[in-house]
Amino acid sequence: MTGTPGTAFYCVTGRDFFPGAVALLNSLRLLGHREPLFVLDCGMDPDQRELLSAHAEVLPAASDAPPSLLKLVAPLARPAAVMVLLDADVIVTRPLTELIEHAAAGRLVAFENESSRFFPEWSELLDLGPLRRGPYVTSSALFLEGDLASRLVPVVEEKQARLSVRRTWLGAGVEGDPLFFADQDVLNAVILSRLEPDRVLALDQRLSAIPPFAGLRLVDEGTLRCRYRDGTEPYMLHHYYRKPWLVPMRSNVYSRLLTRLLLGSDVALRLDRRALPLRLRTGVGAGAGRLATDIVIGIPSSVRRRLRPRARKIRAWPASRSATDGSRAR
Repeated sequence: MTGTPGTAFYCVTGRDFFPGAVALLNSLRLLGHREPLFVLDCGMDPDQRELLSAHAEVLPAASDAPPSLLKLVAPLARPAAVMVLLDADVIVTRPLTELIEHAAAGRLVAFENESSRFFPEWSELLDLGPLRRGPYVTSSALFLEGDLASRLVPVVEEKQARLSVRRTWLGAGVEGDPLFFADQDVLNAVILSRLEPDRVLALDQRLSAIPPFAGLRLVDEGTLRCRYRDGTEPYMLHHYYRKPWLVPMRSNVYSRLLTRLLLGSDVALRLDRRALPLRLRTGVGAGAGRLATDIVIGIPSSVRRRLRPRARKIRAWPASRSATDGSRAR
């Protein structure tokens, strides 16, 4: 591709996060987004890479750093006038045109996190200088205009390099540590030290819905529309905790749309149903599998432990890239 595209999307994925990246791609295309998608490859299998390469530009990850610390690599390598960074466990449920327009006007657009973290220690730990108070945003979805990105991204990248992975969720950290959430804590610290309040549009956290998706229902599977009881429709679903294609869990709006986005006849990249666990397929058997999973998950945990004393360890990235299973990524 030559030149700088007007808007581009970016995500990071690997072998075990591949279904999530495909669902993200398909949700964008179904909602009319034809902008280029750049995918940083942190350990996809060759056949996965080949499938995705037909629909996105796949870039190799040259570093063995944990993938959550590599979100800026693709935007730096393939910049755009407006850059939209999305996690590979996000499903877009509304067109993002309005948010892209806000970003194009020079504002960083993000979603408030359910946490209200703020640590004055960020200033000294990251050598940032004075911090202002402001909303704490999630790093799972960021909309950045090019000039603003040139102010923000190099600083975030440089401060991330100071992180001791051991003290974060990627290592043996505790949530009370100011840098426990790694890239997300660094991002917020930099925003609060470098950007004026009017340059940040922090959207209601409900507009990027997270598990257990309380009060949210699927309105139209075909168009991906979801709605809260008060009529509010989120822009996306973010399954930040354990992934439904990796771990048996109760059905929810995300898992229902996941099946539709991976197996639907109208999607850009359709996966082989045999690549998915039974509970995420279509048909009578899959419905029975979902029901059985819902019932088992409803059994008290002490009984479940006796039935299955040792859970399979989930490793979403190659062992060299992450110290943990990636299940706590936010």
